[in-house]
Order: sequence, then C-alpha cells, then structure tokens
Amino acid sequence: MNERIADRRPDLEVRIRAHSPFLARQLDRFPEVAGLVTAGDFETALSVVDTVAGSGDSVARSLRRRRGALALVTAAADLSGAWDLDRVTRTLSDFADRALDEALAAAFRERYPDSEPRGFAVLALGKHGSRELNYSSDIDPILLYDPLTLPHGEREDPADAAVRLGRRMSELLTARDGDGYVFRVDLRLRPSPEATPIALPVEAAIGYYESTALGWEQAAFIRARAAAGDRTVGDYFLRAIRPFVWRRSLDFGAIDAIVDISRRIRDHYAQGQAFGPGYDLKRGRGGIREVEFFAQVHQLIHGGRDPSLRPGGMREALRALAAADVIEADVAARLDEAYVLFRTVEHRLQMVEDRQTHELPKSSDALDNVARLHGLAGGEALLDELRPHVDWVGRNYDRLTPVQDNDALSQNEDRLKAQLADIGFTDVETPLARIGRWRGGGVRALRSAPAREALEGLLPGLMLALAKAPDPVRALNRLDDMIARLPSAINFFKLLAARPGLAELLAEILSHAPTLADALGRRAELLEGLIDASTFDPPPSVDVLAGQFAALEAGEDYQALLDRVRQRVGDRRFALGAQIIRGGDPLEAGRGYSRVAEAAIEALARATVAEFEVVHGKVPGGEMVILALGRLGGGVLTHASDLDLVYLFTGDFLAESNGPRPLGATQYFNRLGQRITNALSVHTASGPLYEVDTRLRPSGAQGLLAVSLDSFARYQREEAWTWEHLALTRARPVFGSLAARMALDAILIETLERPRDFDRLARHAVKMRADIARHKPPAGELDVKLVPGGLVDLEFLIHVSQFRHRMAFDPDLSKALAQFVSAGHLPQGLIAAHDLITRFLIVSRLVSPGSTEPAEATRPLVARACGAADWPSLLESIAQARQSVEASWRAFAAPYEETA
Repeated sequence: MNERIADRRPDLEVRIRAHSPFLARQLDRFPEVAGLVTAGDFETALSVVDTVAGSGDSVARSLRRRRGALALVTAAADLSGAWDLDRVTRTLSDFADRALDEALAAAFRERYPDSEPRGFAVLALGKHGSRELNYSSDIDPILLYDPLTLPHGEREDPADAAVRLGRRMSELLTARDGDGYVFRVDLRLRPSPEATPIALPVEAAIGYYESTALGWEQAAFIRARAAAGDRTVGDYFLRAIRPFVWRRSLDFGAIDAIVDISRRIRDHYAQGQAFGPGYDLKRGRGGIREVEFFAQVHQLIHGGRDPSLRPGGMREALRALAAADVIEADVAARLDEAYVLFRTVEHRLQMVEDRQTHELPKSSDALDNVARLHGLAGGEALLDELRPHVDWVGRNYDRLTPVQDNDALSQNEDRLKAQLADIGFTDVETPLARIGRWRGGGVRALRSAPAREALEGLLPGLMLALAKAPDPVRALNRLDDMIARLPSAINFFKLLAARPGLAELLAEILSHAPTLADALGRRAELLEGLIDASTFDPPPSVDVLAGQFAALEAGEDYQALLDRVRQRVGDRRFALGAQIIRGGDPLEAGRGYSRVAEAAIEALARATVAEFEVVHGKVPGGEMVILALGRLGGGVLTHASDLDLVYLFTGDFLAESNGPRPLGATQYFNRLGQRITNALSVHTASGPLYEVDTRLRPSGAQGLLAVSLDSFARYQREEAWTWEHLALTRARPVFGSLAARMALDAILIETLERPRDFDRLARHAVKMRADIARHKPPAGELDVKLVPGGLVDLEFLIHVSQFRHRMAFDPDLSKALAQFVSAGHLPQGLIAAHDLITRFLIVSRLVSPGSTEPAEATRPLVARACGAADWPSLLESIAQARQSVEASWRAFAAPYEETA
C-alpha cells in the first residue's frame, strides 16, 4: 500500500518551495496572491489575479503577469485538494480564451484602430477546445476569417490582413521576457500547414473538411469550439462541418486512422512505452492518449446517431458513453479514475519548472521530487500508484485492435478451394465463384484498390460466418446481390471487420430474411444500427421515439426532417426484424413496429402541420386529428404492414384559416391530410417509409380525404355500412391534442355501443367473410391470415362478439379476446390460437413474404420464434389452432349462413 504523507505533510508553502522552483518564483513575484493561497483563500486569490498587472502595462505584459499569478493559484488549489481536476483545467482554459480575445483585440487596435473587430474567429482544438488545458500546455487554434466582414486596408487583400492579425496575436502570446510567456501557440493543426497561410477563409475551410480532410482531422474536431474573436464566424464553420465530424454513416477509415495514430505513437515514442522512470504519461502504452482515443473511437462510431455522445470533455464523454450503454459502466469508471490520476501527475511534472513535459523523470532524485510534490513519500510510491492503472488502460485499449487469427484467403484457386472446405463449406464452387467475381473487379463497389484491400482483410472472418450460416449458399448469393448495389463497399467491409459479431448476424439475416436483405441492399448502413448495446431492447414509448425521430441538427429544414425520419424509422424497423431473427418474441416486435409507426406519424404530422401553417395559418378552433384502424389501430404491426388512417378535424367546417394564403376549413384539412400522407409515403433519397391506406374514411375512396368530427359522427349514425362499424372496433386516435382525442373517442364509444339489430349485423358480417374468402383466397396453407380458421376468421369472431355482448370494445384484439374468455363467451383455447397465429404471421412476413413455406434452413427459426420444438411440431400446433378458430367461427356463422 502506498505510503501517502498525511500527518507529516508539510504546509503548502513549504511543499511548493521544496519541490517546485517555478511555483516558488511565483510566490515571490506575487506576494499579495501568495498570502491568500497559503491561507487557503483560493477564491479571493483568483479574483486578485486580474489586479497583478500594472495600469500602464502593455497587453502582452499584462497577460504574462496574470498567467503567472493564475498558475500559482490553480497549482496551490490543486495541491491542497481544494479544487478538483475539472475546476483546475476549466480555469486554465477560460484564461486561454480571454488571452486570445485580448491579444486579438490588441492586434486589431494596432492595425485598424477605427474598425470594430469582426470577421476573424479563433477555434480551440484539443484540450483547449474541451476546456481541459493543463499547466504548461500549447494551444492549437485554427484561425478563420470572413473576407466579406474582416476589416482591411484600402489596398490590402483580406487574406493578407488575416495573416497579419493572426501572426500578431500569436506573437503577443508566445513572446518571452522576464515575466515568462502567456501560451505557446501551435498553428499546425490547420489543413496542409506546410502550404497554407496561418489564417484561412471560412468557406474554403468548409470545403476542405467536406471533401478532402483526413480521418484524424475528423477526430480532432470532436473537441473543437469557437473560443475567441468573432464567434459568429466560428460557430457558422462548426455547424457547417458537423456532418463531417458526426457522420451518420460510419467512416471506419477515420477510426482506422485514430488507431493507426496510436500504433505510430507507440512505435515513435518507444523509449517512453516501458513503464517506470522515463515513462511517457501522455503517449505511453496505457497512458492519457489511450484513454482519450478509446473514448473518441466510440464517440465517432455512435455519435452520428446519438447527439448525447458528443461531449468534448473526456470525463463527460466517458459518462455519456456509459449512460448510453456504449461502453460498460465499470470500464468508464476505471478509465475516468485513471484519467484523473494521469492528468494530476502530469500537472505535477509541469509544475516543477513550467515545462511541457509528460515523461516521468529518469533520475531517482527527480522522480522522488515529483512524488513528494504530489504528496507521496517517494518515486517508488508514485510508480506503485500509477502502475495498475497504466497496465489496465493499455489492455483495455488493445480491445480496439484485436489480433486476427484467420489467415488471408489464398489467391490460388486450388488452395482457396481447400481453405473453403476447411472453413466448412460443403459446396465450395459457389463461394469460389463469388470471391473470384469480387476480386476480379466485376462489381462496381470493388473497383478501387482500397475497397479490394478492405475485402481481403474481411474475407476470412466473413467466409467463416457464412459457412456457419443456416443456408450458406442463399446467404452468399444475397450478399453478392447486396454488394452489387452498393456505390462503395469500403465502409461496409471495415464495419464488419471491426465488429466480427456483425458478420455472424449478417449471415443469419441473409440466410433467413429476404425482406431485411433487400433493405440492406438499399441502405447498407442499416447494419451499423445493430452495433449499439440497446439495439435488441424493445423500442421506448411513442413520445420518446417521436422526439428522437424529429430531432434535427441546427439549420436543417423540413425536407431534411423527411429524410431523417425515414432513416431513423428504417433503422428501428430493421433492428426489430433483426431481433426476430435473433430469437426475440415476434409479438413484442409487432408491438414495437406499431410504436415506431405511431411515432413516425407524430413526428411527421407535427412537422407537416407547422410547415403548412407558415403559408396558410391556422383554422381558428380547428385542428387535425388522425384515426388509426386495422393492425395499427390494434397496436400490432408486421414488418410489411401498411397504415390504415382516417383524417378528421375539429371545429367548424365553414371556418377559414388566418394565414397569408387563407383556405376554408374543409379545403385546408384535406390539403393538409394529403401533405401528411405524402410525408409518410413518398419516396425520398432515403427510400420509402410506409404505404398509407385512407380508403376506410367515410364514403371510402369517393369521399373527402378529411371530414369534421361532426360530419364523421353524423355519417356513423346515419350512413355507415356494417363493415365500417366492424372496422371501428380497432380504431384509436394516434394524432391530435388530448381534447380532440377524447372527443373522437366519445364518438367511437357512442357508435360502437349504441343498440342495433344484431341479427342483421351478424348476417352482413357472415356474408362479408364469405365474400373475402371468394375474392381473396389464401396463397397457401401457411397464409395464416386468410386460410379457414386463420386470423381473419378470428378477427370477425371477436368483432361480432363485441356487438353481440356490447362489451370488450378494445382495439387490441388480445385484450378484447381475454375479456370474452374471462366472461365465458369464447373458449379459453382461442387465446393461445390467436398468439400463435399472430406470431407466425409476423415472422413469416420477414422470412417468406409471399406466405409460402419458408426455406428448409429457416424452418427451425420460425418454429423457435413461435415457441415450438421443431417445424413438424409447429405445423401441428398451427393446424390445431386453426381447428379451434374455425370451429368457433362455424358455430357462430352457421345459423346466419342459412338466411344470408
């Protein structure tokens, strides 16, 4: 156990003078500050810092003196334990911001005394950008200017003016004299520093980062912010390049670049890699950089989809990654603990003589000195404190680059055949032909050398996963079709190489689910959504989903929203399908599909209403209400379900909207309804969303798209057909205010519960079912929706029972059925029959969309999803379920068929 000095610890001033010559000099230079810090009054000492400069001092001298006093205050507060690491680094970073602002303002005054400083922005990167500066840190700004607003001489080019301002600002901060310096300024993080001026025009910089920037530059901007100067220009630039930094589609080339930087750092600083005296706390294996890079890799992977994972500060980033289950909570906690210790010891190293050093001293005396400044007995105690953290961080970081134990697949055909057979392919000719086609450049996505290089790195693991697939040939052929549709395969291959488990899941999807395979062919990035730890959790509530779907970046508009919602809904639906393939309960997935659809309606309808109101205003006292029927009304969808919607509106249909282009209420809400339908169904660059069916509205396809609630109520009382009332048994409002939904619910309840001639309704219902059977026969024995004893028969049975007994008017079929069974009106066995048939319908829409028998390799998956031991057992259970449904329906229908 470390021997930490406690009772024998010297007081703060003695400790500083004994072990930090730099801080001792500051004690002597600033006696008024020294008295306060040695008395422990650090807040007052901080306020006094700004008074240490003389009234006649130049900006440069004022900043140098204030920097020295601030270094004393922060060091003393740190050494005494009064301030934690976050407070220390934030205080130093805030001073850097002020110093940049003051130096830039002075440069403006010198050159353009009659002009307001504007058009010149200073971006902070690195630890300055994340407000985590250390005691003796460089600052690494990028300087940008707006040629249209930057002051300049009458015959001076704006580019020359910007360079002169940037150079002068840097000189004021870096120049040394008896008072020391303010900050070392490193301007080499700008694009192509060897060839570009130190200040860049903002639009040109945006163009660079949108087109030709390197992967490491993407990571650098995780911590970027506008720190000084014209922050409007800086913020504009950062908003413009946000898609470059936080890419929705993963750029594993950028992630490779970060990992490659880490490898090169380990190689270049080889002398600082071995732990012990001379170890480099920043660049050494298991040091500060590897904590930072580990977090940043995960931020880049997930932050494009989840804005909560974008904090620049390291500790905040670790907390966010843990909260989102991207990294394990204990991993985040250990990384945080190590980071705080490493940064604290790094500060001790720099406090000794204000040197930008990160290496533990090699001499034992110097190492002892640092340890004692830190409050330990000696150098060995310091090494003992650091060692377990360094070792653990290094091993944890190694997880990012696991060693591949698969040999490359041979280019020799005979050798490749043998390798494929060893991997597990019984038919080696198909994979041989596919690999030959890929390697031969016959596929557009594989014509570039980087793409083929990425393919070669992936092939061993991918072929192994495909060989283990339930249907290797089917999976391989679908993969080939998918790759053929990709514009570029580099990211797709790098994703699979970086996440080997995804290759196995991909093989399962390609083997079993043509619907999901087709979706991947359109958007290969759908696979990225499966890397999150929460992928296989049920979707959250409709309100939470709607908020996620509707979230936009700054500056994005309605058209961007349409694409965003399509992407996010597509991600969610794909993940639900993958859940089923991986063994999730289809019924739970069906409820998830329904929540996703309802959230999409909420997000898109709300945005469409807002967009519509800009032009046409609002109808006083009126609002749009959307009624869901069918499977959406019942709250359980399949992957292929369309949306049965009815558009209604509240208020007076004779009213008129109050916008720049007013419309009468009926025309207003009919146009708005069409806009919402288009938002939900029109194809965009991100593909389709849902098919929308509005034929269940009053008067069907011949009626108005949207009618008032009053008209709807009157229609249901006076004109509606039997089938329309049957449809209302699964109706529920899915959009509108609470008051509007309650008003619509009242109409539904009044319509469904009113007294009626049940025999007449029953005869009509039986005839309707017969007409469906005649005009829409089942596709086969496994078309469990339409076959005798299938889901349609069960739905009709539940609906007529609702009207017969005037109870259980719940749009959720399973809940309504449970009430009837509990009341003794229907047999207990129908509950199991309903659940089995519904599960089979949901999973079959994924694996055999045509309601045909699934492929032999897929049958065990379907059986498992439906709770059966094997395929024959499932077929027997379905037959029994159908018999029970058909018997109950026939028992009800028989008397009415005779008089139908």
